[in-house]
Amino acid sequence: MSNLDLAIPSPQQVAWQNLELGLFVHFGLNTFLNQEWGDGTDSPKVFNPTSLDAKQWVKVAKDMGFKYFMLTAKHHDGFCLWQTETTNYSVKSSPWKNGEGDVVRECADACEQLGMPFGLYISPWDRHEPCYKDKEAYDSFYCKQLTELLTKYGPIVEVWFDGAGSEGREYNWERIIGTVKKYQPDAMIFNMGQPTIRWAGNEDGIAPDPCWNSRQTSKVSMFSKEESTWLPGTPEWLPAECDVPIRGDHWFWHEHDEERLRSVSNLVEIYEKSVGRGANLLLNVAPNHHGLIPEIDIDRLNEWKTTINQAFSKPVASASGGGYELILELDQESKIGAVILKEQIRMGERVRSYKIEALLHDTWHTITEGTAIGHKRIHSFQAIQTTKLRLTVGETVGKPEITEFSAFISVNL
Repeated sequence: MSNLDLAIPSPQQVAWQNLELGLFVHFGLNTFLNQEWGDGTDSPKVFNPTSLDAKQWVKVAKDMGFKYFMLTAKHHDGFCLWQTETTNYSVKSSPWKNGEGDVVRECADACEQLGMPFGLYISPWDRHEPCYKDKEAYDSFYCKQLTELLTKYGPIVEVWFDGAGSEGREYNWERIIGTVKKYQPDAMIFNMGQPTIRWAGNEDGIAPDPCWNSRQTSKVSMFSKEESTWLPGTPEWLPAECDVPIRGDHWFWHEHDEERLRSVSNLVEIYEKSVGRGANLLLNVAPNHHGLIPEIDIDRLNEWKTTINQAFSKPVASASGGGYELILELDQESKIGAVILKEQIRMGERVRSYKIEALLHDTWHTITEGTAIGHKRIHSFQAIQTTKLRLTVGETVGKPEITEFSAFISVNL
């Protein structure tokens, strides 16, 4: 295989992969109705957060180390969180701010103020809109909604197309994707139409192992085995995004479901099996009916952030370079419990197999091995005492370029 056969990322894809962590916010009518999915018949009158503070949401994301912020502008019930001209089924029919509020605007402004890339989820499936039954009419309706969101709220880092409810539905993806590219050409497109990023295939926050960046098929949704049918021109380089809620399987806030809050150890495991497998992690934290992220969720995020930082922020030693072998010399014998590998993805995924060895009693012992490195690979293992580590690259496509080979002291996770 020649270098020309390798999938290569666009600059926008590289920039998105460098973000690694996104905060997802599900908020809408469901927040006030103790439900996950609405059927499009719930009254907008129930939408009335008493203390909505989008800046709190974005500040939580910033403080906890997230690098982009995603909002559900419209979920499957069709209720719109912005001042849309396409339907009255929106915040303008709610009592919140006398119908003059705009959640999307408040989030966009908060992201701009705090320097946080802003992305939007807008469900193709719409259970309220009467014209949904008419494919052509709904495509026009949906493109008008997209145009509003993509032209009025500044730069958009990602447009999230959820496949749930759209199994078997044919949308005019040429028109929809054309709308995104016209108004937000740098935005990542999630999983449908002509995506630039793909879904990991589950809502557990876990990437497959190995998780290659080169193009693969992806499921449409959790509720079907149907594979996405992508438009011609979909890039071969198609990195994965892993989405998961911090409260079990609840994406929207529910009263008295704090027991679903994931443990720190579970969140660390999710991090290692998403970001640590080269994917981005999109962790959902839902504001409550007051319009605030609950303190208990913030505390758990802070515990998680502290644990991740303790484990991976200060390497004992690091090395980088081109070639098939890298030696990591430690200043003194240390108890090593993890390594991080990265390769230069701008050149494509060249490494196809590798092993990591530790020097024990003057003999090299294999402690872990793998296939894909890509953007980032985290290996945690039973701690070993050593003064030297070795990375040996086996199969490759072209000369490998390792941008990071780091070792970390074992910590109690």
